[in-house]
Amino acid sequence: METKLTQLLNIKYPIIQAPMFLVSNVAMVTEGMKAGIAGCIPALNYRTLEQLRAAIIELKANKVEGGSFGFNLIVNKSNIKYKEQLRVLCEEGCDFIITSLGSPEETIKQAHKAGIKVFCDVTDLRFAKKVELLGADAAIAVNNEAGGHRGNLTPQELTNQLSQALTIPVISAGGVGCKADIDKMISYGAEGVSVGSPFIASVEAGVTDEYKQACVDYGEKDIIMTERISGTPCTVINTPYVQKIGTKQTWIERVLNKNKKLKKWVKMIRFSIGMKATENAAKKATYKTVWVAGPSIEHTKAILPVRDIVANLVA
Repeated sequence: METKLTQLLNIKYPIIQAPMFLVSNVAMVTEGMKAGIAGCIPALNYRTLEQLRAAIIELKANKVEGGSFGFNLIVNKSNIKYKEQLRVLCEEGCDFIITSLGSPEETIKQAHKAGIKVFCDVTDLRFAKKVELLGADAAIAVNNEAGGHRGNLTPQELTNQLSQALTIPVISAGGVGCKADIDKMISYGAEGVSVGSPFIASVEAGVTDEYKQACVDYGEKDIIMTERISGTPCTVINTPYVQKIGTKQTWIERVLNKNKKLKKWVKMIRFSIGMKATENAAKKATYKTVWVAGPSIEHTKAILPVRDIVANLVA
């Protein structure tokens, strides 16, 4: 399965284990590298820079031939830790950085000085062209089947558009749960795929067994969009609790969001409240279950080690 992505990261299979807030960890990425793929962790999964640095050092020690690791950075103003996280990544070194939710210009500049590749999340051609001009090494095409914050275009529409217009590799993110899905994305013009939700139900994932089992018990038809987590539409499992609280913003939030001066602060507060709720659901057994996942959990039939999940994806 050699593609431009396997060449770029020196990996066996063209798969990136997608960075997932609260889910991804060193154990998952280590097992992913051993299985021949690339793994990625959100830098925000670490509360302190010392913890982030320790994770990088551990992953460097665990790295094997045919595997690769990186970190995800939120590069907009909502992430006040961004610049310091970037500094630590460049000081310690990793194979790649994935940028989300903002301009990747500074990240690309600093990471390339440190010999780190930069892949950028994009949801449309306009932004994809911008990141290409800024020097991104690849574009991650986040389509409308991705888990969490997703795009608006289908995998075929977005991947076709980007692969035909860009000179850098396109990595399709969303809608991959089995080998047939990977083959489909590559047929659309992708050089690889970013896979997240199937790895939630891994032995190594850092979440509760209840969350993992939910990814087994629920399927594609149970994934819905909600605005109640970050203020931005996000895909979650339609649990009884989600049904109870609803998926739309409250009328107060809607009114405040129309005020230009207050909008930014409302979003920051909603994001903070939503992330705390997500953390509680991921880390504790609670009836307040807000479990983020994408429709590709349709193919998740059991809680398995990462190595077995990779084997199923490439079999």
